[in-house]
Amino acid sequence: MSQDEFVHENSPFPAPIMNPFVRICFVIHNHQPVGNFDFVIEQAYQDSYLPFLDVFEEYEHLKLSLHTSGPLMNWLDANHSEYLDRVADLVAAGRVEIIGGPYYEPILTMIPSRDRIGQITSYSKWLEDRFNTPVNGMWMPERVWEQNLTSDIAAADIKYTVLDDYHFANAGMDKDSLNGFYLTEDEGRLLTIFPGSEKLRYLIPFRPAAETIDFLRDLSEDQPGAIAVFGDDGEKFGTWPNTKVHVYEKGWLREMFGLLTEHRQWIHTSTLSDCIETNAPAGKIYLPDCSYREMTEWALPVEKQLQLADVKHHFENDEEFEKAKQFLSGGFWRNFKIRYPETNDMYARMMYVSSLLSQAEQENRDSELIEQARHQLYQGQCNCAYWHGAFGGVYLPHLRNAIFKHLIAAENIIEKANGRPDQWVEATVDDYNFDGRREVRLANDQLSAWITPANGGQIYGWDLRSPEHNLLATVNRKPEAYHEKVKGGETASDDETASIHDRVVFKQEGLEKKLQYDTARRVSLIDHFHDNDVELDQIVSGESLERGDFASGNYDAVIRRKEDRVQVLMSREGNAWGVPMKITKGVTLESGSDTLEISYLVEGLPPESTFHFSTEFNFAGMPSNADGRFFYTDDRGNLGHLGENLDLHELQGFGLTDQWQGIDIGFDMNRPTSFWTFPIETVSQSEAGFELVHQNVIVQPHWWIQPNDAGTWTVTIKLKTATISNEVETPSFENEPSVSI
Repeated sequence: MSQDEFVHENSPFPAPIMNPFVRICFVIHNHQPVGNFDFVIEQAYQDSYLPFLDVFEEYEHLKLSLHTSGPLMNWLDANHSEYLDRVADLVAAGRVEIIGGPYYEPILTMIPSRDRIGQITSYSKWLEDRFNTPVNGMWMPERVWEQNLTSDIAAADIKYTVLDDYHFANAGMDKDSLNGFYLTEDEGRLLTIFPGSEKLRYLIPFRPAAETIDFLRDLSEDQPGAIAVFGDDGEKFGTWPNTKVHVYEKGWLREMFGLLTEHRQWIHTSTLSDCIETNAPAGKIYLPDCSYREMTEWALPVEKQLQLADVKHHFENDEEFEKAKQFLSGGFWRNFKIRYPETNDMYARMMYVSSLLSQAEQENRDSELIEQARHQLYQGQCNCAYWHGAFGGVYLPHLRNAIFKHLIAAENIIEKANGRPDQWVEATVDDYNFDGRREVRLANDQLSAWITPANGGQIYGWDLRSPEHNLLATVNRKPEAYHEKVKGGETASDDETASIHDRVVFKQEGLEKKLQYDTARRVSLIDHFHDNDVELDQIVSGESLERGDFASGNYDAVIRRKEDRVQVLMSREGNAWGVPMKITKGVTLESGSDTLEISYLVEGLPPESTFHFSTEFNFAGMPSNADGRFFYTDDRGNLGHLGENLDLHELQGFGLTDQWQGIDIGFDMNRPTSFWTFPIETVSQSEAGFELVHQNVIVQPHWWIQPNDAGTWTVTIKLKTATISNEVETPSFENEPSVSI
């Protein structure tokens, strides 16, 4: 044997490639968010997951790597276990590789290191038990990447993952170098990363199958032995608009699989693990903070999104622009917490609960309860409600509600593990929302209220423990870059098969007339001064001017504590209509009570003056236009559904109820009070088009206040947040916004 033969035979690297061929790795990512409706998931199953499996099973020479997110996997196991049994048979046959990941699909950069490792390892164990196969690879949720993830992923016993070629381009790599896989490192730990092809993402399944074959042929001739990775959503195959007809009824998928089978001599469908076993790494790389290209654009401020779109449009026919395009990077995923303060609220609450859990674990609390709480926390970390792009995300109320439901459930379990008595109350102070200022948390066995004295003395979180519901899981109406498309009208007919990034379809008529934007957060206990003759329609339209500086001004705060009650007392010296005055407001919570008592004292009012004052409350997660969800008064009964605009006067009792969720909110006033009510609705984007979404309802008590002889005025509001029995049948979700991500 010659020396050359000896080296070749024992080399860890593959033999030289003699015949031109190419590997293609299909990495299918199937996912449904925590909190999505059962009927939506069932439809996705019937339209995407099941028919894809039906077709794939027939082509015995083909392989793929399959990732199914934990929320969807749990649903499939409970509702269609026969589907998982069929997948398990394909795993045993060596045709399907199971890809893991964090259990409930969090953005890994958003959660603590302990939860990253915990989510990944717990899901790997579940998958290994169910499919009797090792899990060595993982799907990176939304391909959101920061380099320090490497060490945590490796610590969770994951060997490889898939990002986008866009990540590598941002690191300065040429696209011709991205047809293999690379090693990366952090703290001495290694991880293999495959670059997924953006070109394939736009070819499959929207272009004729032959174009994918042509792309692979060119690649095999230019770079024999190259690895091309298609990593994308399985919902593209049937659930995305019009794809069911295109992919299945018109036979696109069969044609694609047929061509791959026909050309299998030079197109090798491979799993990611196959590639690692038969190929050497192309090199080593350190990648910048990044996600897929569209996500980085959505993370930008609106005006910058529009500027970037203009630049790309201006230079799209410039040959030199193709060379420069890879250096055009978008925004940073974490800035969704800036674009959407609601995202920061969820994130901050998640971090609070994670910290509580970690502390309880360190104190060796009941291990069974700790695991129950951890399961709830992990569900509250599901990424879909924390951002927004082509999907509803943060604008979908049922997804936001689900996040808070699981976080509140986790907190309840931790309180039980900590041995709380049946009735208790406390007031705590910390920078709970990471804004550099301290907030106040009033909590008892029934509810908790999160108050920000430095920003108007507002209540920005209001948790009901029993229904596990945050009444302030609200969202503001904000400008979005795609609103320019809304103003321009529809551009895609229903029978067009196009990527969701290119469609402009209205799910309701007249959306361009519904575009309206808020200038401040839609939370509660917001103090307004108005013109004395202002009308409700001016309040609703936003035409009413703010005549005071109390709505978002800084209130001084002190905490008062007794054994059975706590109070935050806030005060601010400001002005309304240029008149100096002082407002003091107290929020009181008693042990065992489901009522917040809110008292106002206004001082320094000029004699014989009249000021129009209101305090704004927002209530989220209680839909409009539905049976069993309505406004009421003791003497006038049902006043209409929760989307009604009401202008009521001289009331001392007023309420709103959601009998399906078992929530009743009652205002008990100590003086005659006028009430405005109206809904907040957003024009937002989902994969099916643009839609109007009911977000929350405003209840705004208001008074024309006149001072007593001492120049003061007072009012006390007792806000009872009772849990009631379910009195109506499960409602239809026909008009609810839905999502399949």
